[in-house]
Amino acid sequence: MLVTSTGPQTIQKAEGERLTLGCRYTPSPSDTGELDIEWSVVSPDTTQKDHMLLSFTSGTTYIHGDSALGKGFRFAAPDPSMGDASMSISPLSPAHSATYQCKVKKSPGVDTRKVSLVVMAKPSVPQCWMEGGELIGGAVSLHCQSAGGSTPLLYSWRRESTGPLPAAATQDVVSGELRIRNHSQSSAGFYLCEVNNAVGAAHCRINLKANKPPNRAAVIVGSIVGSLLLIFILLVFIGLILWKLSSRRGFEKEFSNDIRKPHIVQNQVSEFSSALIRWNTFDPLPLFRSDVREDAPPPESRPVSRRTNRSSSQPTPAYRQVGSPNDGHTHSPSSKGHTPDKHTPECDSMDGFAV
Repeated sequence: MLVTSTGPQTIQKAEGERLTLGCRYTPSPSDTGELDIEWSVVSPDTTQKDHMLLSFTSGTTYIHGDSALGKGFRFAAPDPSMGDASMSISPLSPAHSATYQCKVKKSPGVDTRKVSLVVMAKPSVPQCWMEGGELIGGAVSLHCQSAGGSTPLLYSWRRESTGPLPAAATQDVVSGELRIRNHSQSSAGFYLCEVNNAVGAAHCRINLKANKPPNRAAVIVGSIVGSLLLIFILLVFIGLILWKLSSRRGFEKEFSNDIRKPHIVQNQVSEFSSALIRWNTFDPLPLFRSDVREDAPPPESRPVSRRTNRSSSQPTPAYRQVGSPNDGHTHSPSSKGHTPDKHTPECDSMDGFAV
C-alpha cells in the first residue's frame, strides 16, 4: 500500500473557503485484505489518542465525533475505494486549524499521510488618515490601519499615479505609517495603502494636498492684538470686582456703625425736638419790660403767632411798656420806690398786639 498524494505539509487558507486534503493511494498486488480508510485529528499530546473524523469500511462511510467538530467533513470522491480517499472541508473556520492524518490499510499493506491546516482571517478594509498639516515645507504622516485579520499583517504604500514615492518619504511595513519629512508640491497626489497577510489583502486611498503656509507676520500681529485685548478685558473685570467689593465694605461699615451707636442718633433727635419746642414757645416781651420786678412771676404763655415765618428783611418792631388801662392815672409806687412812666398804648399793625 502506497499513498501517492503530494503537496505542502502546512496549508494556510482563508476563513470561509473550501479545502480538499489529498490522500490518493495505490495498493500493491500482495494487499488482499479488506480496505479500511480513516481520517483523524492528531493530538498535540502524544500520550493522548487521536480524534477520529471519518472512516470507510466494507463499502460504508462513517462520521465520528460530535456534530460541531464533524460538521463540514466528507470524502471528496463518491467512492473512496477507487483509489481516492481525499477529504474536503467546507466552509473553513478557525476551529478547523489542526494536523490531520489519512490512514489507508489493506492487509498486509498500510500507509499514512499528515498535513497541517491553518485557517486565517483575511484583513479587513483598512482606514487611511493623515496627521500634520499639508503645508509646503512641513512634515506630514500618512497612516493605514486594519481592524481585523489574522497576523502577521504587512502594510505597503505606493502612489496611485505613475511614479515612485517621494525621496523624502519613509514607510513602516508593520505600523503602516508613511512619513514625508519635507512636503512639497511634487509630493501631492493620491496614495494607496495595501495590507496583506497569507490569505488575503485589502487597501484604502487618501488624497494628499500641498498648501502654501500662511503669512507669519499677520499671524504674529493677530496673536499679539488678541493677547492685549484679553489682558485689557481681564483688567477691567478685576477692577469692577474690586470696586464692587470696596463699595459693599463701606456700606457694611457705615451700617454697622449705625447699629453700634443708636443712642447718638436718639440724642440728636431729642435735642432737635427740644430746640423746636423752645422756638415755638419763645416770648420775647419780658426781655423789654424794664419795670418787671425780679420776684414777679413769669407771664403766661400766649399762643404762637400764626405768622411765624417772618422775612428777615422786615424790621423788628420796637416794644414799649404798656400803660395802665386807666389813661391819665399814675400807678402806686412799687416796693423799691420806682415810679413807672406813663405811656399811651399803641397797636401793632402787623401782629395786632398792643405795644
